[in-house]
Amino acid sequence: MMQQPGIAGYGSAAGSASGGDEIKSLWIGDLQQWMDENYILSIFSATGEVVQAKVIRNKQTGYPEGYGFIEFVNHAAAERVLQTYNGTPMPNSEQTFRLNWATLGSGERRQDDGPDYTIFIGDLAADVNDYLLQETFRNVYSSVKGAKVVTDRVTGRSKGYGFVRFADENEQRRAMSEMNGQYCSTRPMRIGPAATKKPLTQQYQKAAYQSPQGNQGESDPNNTTIFVGALDPSVTDDTLRAVFSKYGELVHVKIPAGKRCGFVQFANRTCAEQALSMLNGTQIAGQNIRLSWGRSPSNKQDILDMETTSNRELTSSNRELTSSNREPTSSNPELTSSNSSDLFPFWNRCARTDANR
Repeated sequence: MMQQPGIAGYGSAAGSASGGDEIKSLWIGDLQQWMDENYILSIFSATGEVVQAKVIRNKQTGYPEGYGFIEFVNHAAAERVLQTYNGTPMPNSEQTFRLNWATLGSGERRQDDGPDYTIFIGDLAADVNDYLLQETFRNVYSSVKGAKVVTDRVTGRSKGYGFVRFADENEQRRAMSEMNGQYCSTRPMRIGPAATKKPLTQQYQKAAYQSPQGNQGESDPNNTTIFVGALDPSVTDDTLRAVFSKYGELVHVKIPAGKRCGFVQFANRTCAEQALSMLNGTQIAGQNIRLSWGRSPSNKQDILDMETTSNRELTSSNRELTSSNREPTSSNPELTSSNSSDLFPFWNRCARTDANR
């Protein structure tokens, strides 16, 4: 696990000893980029017990890393803030406070020492935010650690689905059956499993702070293509079609011959998002599949450019592969069929997947 920046050198943030009673600083996470030290201090200054606040920034770019630390006059003051604010709505934001004790050397992942057991929540009403979703479940299950409603990056509006994290696996399982069809705001919820990720903060951080050079397919609202990796050799196009069609109308499904990856294109972006969220990390034919956004060509010229680029990449990849694991060439009917012209950008991804096994 990569070591994140801690609070060494940050005042007396963690106290001078390891005893929990001497800790007088809190970790604060899920900070948006505009949430600086002044914002944090303006919230907690009313207590009259805050000493200083620090937002951690990337040393190279200077951009916030999405977390920070708050130092109080003593342990009791920090504990009062933790108990009062954690999980409640943040001012001027639809997010909720994510607070935990800070310790010497702690970083962005401090609060995720234990495992997370996560469920997917679909069909959410437009007015449901993180706090409402969290409290809907926390009122029933004491181990709820937090909730996240996925929002559109441009408009900030809810996409109608989200996730709830549990510390207790039994409560997670109960929630999937007991809360399915129950109302959150004005609509009944649709609940399913989600892949457990440790720490789940990585997933939230990626969604909130992805760089402009991130996955182009993810940021393109018109893209409906999903890359499916780590497939068992027994999986066929029909297998993928049966699994993914539960989430909406499919336009195209393809597993390149001899490869352990494939591509699923939906007719609707929302359906693709829900499928990616619910199926990533789940099993097909005994294998945990890996999902990510692909890239859909927007016009014929894009397709031609992709074909040229992919053929060049395939030629290079062929030199690195053994004769028993040859990449298809441009003369392969799989590559020249009209049904697979939109899949050319992904052939090299399959090649890398096979080569790195």
